[in-house]
Amino acid sequence: MLTSQRKALILDRLRRDGQVIAKALADDLSLSEDTIRRDLREMAAEKLLKRVHGGALPLSPDLPDFSARQAVSSEEKRRLGAFAAGMIKSGQTAFLDGGTTNAEIARRLPKDLAVTIVTHSPTITGELEHHPVAEVILIGGKLYKHSMVATGAAAMAAIASIRADIFFLGVTAIHPAHGFSTGDFEEAAIKRHIAQCSAETYVLATAEKLDAASPCQILPIKGVSGLIVPSDIPEERLAPYRNAGVPIFLA
Repeated sequence: MLTSQRKALILDRLRRDGQVIAKALADDLSLSEDTIRRDLREMAAEKLLKRVHGGALPLSPDLPDFSARQAVSSEEKRRLGAFAAGMIKSGQTAFLDGGTTNAEIARRLPKDLAVTIVTHSPTITGELEHHPVAEVILIGGKLYKHSMVATGAAAMAAIASIRADIFFLGVTAIHPAHGFSTGDFEEAAIKRHIAQCSAETYVLATAEKLDAASPCQILPIKGVSGLIVPSDIPEERLAPYRNAGVPIFLA
């Protein structure tokens, strides 16, 4: 088997299983464990995976600060935001998580839409300043500056008193085996709590968030009502998520 074929197989295993065990893969392919370990080292240097003792895990995405992410307003994010905004109906209570993609939802809400928007992100509330008929509820607490959202016990208690019709969850990574994840333990707990207090939960995902895993799981892959992705993502990348039973919406 050629080196390129082995590396393609390793990436397929990572997408499918969420991990690669060097010894098990070597046994499956009737190769030496040293050969597989060498492949994993090279792939880690190429930033294709994360090396760990005995094997490899999917790469954790970089976490630039909020200001850096805010400066990138891609056409992908705008399409996702417009699609999600169209899902919010008059009279509903919608919870918007923090993040630059969810900010696009707020920007694209019709100005005459009578809804209640709940958020724990002060930056999201700023986007809703010129929506005269929208009720806006800002959840307070300890500010997690990286994502500009409130966390902690006070935020948890306030969220528990609200039942949202729809929640748009922000994540840093999505994987068929590892589910939806983010880089901070406290933020993951808040996101999970909001989902538990909401009738439906949807995730807007740009292409780079797929097939990756961050340290802190928010929800398993079947824990959301749907995944909203750009329409130009190849079907072969979406197949593992469809096979896992996640409804996918193309924006």
